[in-house]
Amino acid sequence: MVRGRSGTGKTIIGYHFLAEGINNGENVLYITFEEPAVELIENAKTLGFDFSEVPILDLSPTGGEFTDEESYSVLMPSEVEGESTRSAITEAVEEHRPKRVVIDPLSQLRHLSPDEYQFNQTAASLMRYLKDKGATALFTSQPDAEQADKDLQYLCNGSITISRTDEGRFLKIEKLRGSDFRSGTHALRIDDGRGIRVFPKLRPENRHHGTAFETMSTDVESLDALLGGGIERGSITLISGPSGVGKSTTATTLAKAFAARNERTALYLFEESEESFKHRSAAVGYPLSEYIESGHMAIEAIEPLTLSTDEFADQVRTEVQENDTKFVLIDGTAGYELSLHAEGSDLRKELHALARYLRNLGVTVVITDEIQSVTGGFRASDSHVSYLADNIMFIRYIEVRGDIQKAAGVLKKRFGSFESTLRSFRIDNDGVHIGEPYTDLRGVLTGTPTWDGET
Repeated sequence: MVRGRSGTGKTIIGYHFLAEGINNGENVLYITFEEPAVELIENAKTLGFDFSEVPILDLSPTGGEFTDEESYSVLMPSEVEGESTRSAITEAVEEHRPKRVVIDPLSQLRHLSPDEYQFNQTAASLMRYLKDKGATALFTSQPDAEQADKDLQYLCNGSITISRTDEGRFLKIEKLRGSDFRSGTHALRIDDGRGIRVFPKLRPENRHHGTAFETMSTDVESLDALLGGGIERGSITLISGPSGVGKSTTATTLAKAFAARNERTALYLFEESEESFKHRSAAVGYPLSEYIESGHMAIEAIEPLTLSTDEFADQVRTEVQENDTKFVLIDGTAGYELSLHAEGSDLRKELHALARYLRNLGVTVVITDEIQSVTGGFRASDSHVSYLADNIMFIRYIEVRGDIQKAAGVLKKRFGSFESTLRSFRIDNDGVHIGEPYTDLRGVLTGTPTWDGET
């Protein structure tokens, strides 16, 4: 059973089901109670399905029924039409001997039955009849305000629910008798020429990369010193700090180091356009065109409001698997969080699944996280995702005798030692510079440090 409100995409799943049968050389049958056969064929064609030769039993209402003046003087309409419907289905099944049958929607039979009991009997006997004939049936159901359709689940071995909100379409498997399935709500998109695309949620435990963590240089000597030699291949690094402090540029430094070693890097921008990013990178001494042209770097700006986290995760997974990508940057947890459309979604849960999935494949992941406050009490992350990072680097503004400066430090490194000092940080036209330690300042993490000996 594929259930959902009108316009969610139930019928299109039926298209896919029959098309797969046709590709396997199986006989198929489409039984439609609502959409006329001619319209069904045309609509299927726009989605990439050629059903011109598919047997279609058209039981949809006709305009002639509205003008028909004959009345049912002896039998109720449901009795006459119900018997006619049963005969039509039986004849079609006997003629075409299908291995796959779509009934769209089965719930329409309710209106051809005198009461709910008779409807349940008719639906159950139809399913039994098709099973006895060796056919696998997929039926759709559309609940209305007055009548729910969960009572139909007893008829089926599997049940799928499709929902549609302002944020998009989502699919959830309710049951699949005798088989395991991926639980949760998964994003779904309808594309012209491609039908339905489902984006299953990632399961980090599906894959595991067993290679030992290798320290990779950032190609900036002072940054390597701060990070204890660099970052480890297959690790997750969080770079946090307020807006404009240099998080993205620092992350680009790490990506550039991988690309310079002829390793594929993918940079996903949630808070900046691709052109702006490339222009800004060139202005600080990081012209990225050579890496893009060589295929060692891919940059893509993501519009959060048009792409769910499931779709984004699928996009990243495809990039990594098809291009053997070794480095992934997710630039902006705030923009990423805007993609959380599905009910019950949580930033930590979604980002955890994606980052751990990539790490299990040996991919190095860098995430930038914006801290809302410019100064004040120190926080590693406002998004509460610091727990999933192997490395945490922070950059923050500080006031030194009326001058706004920047300080950088490393809070955590899971796979090795690191420098525990706070160093000055700046970005010039030749990139990132990590300066001398602030050895004469106290209270740097408060944002308003004092010199030794001052009160």
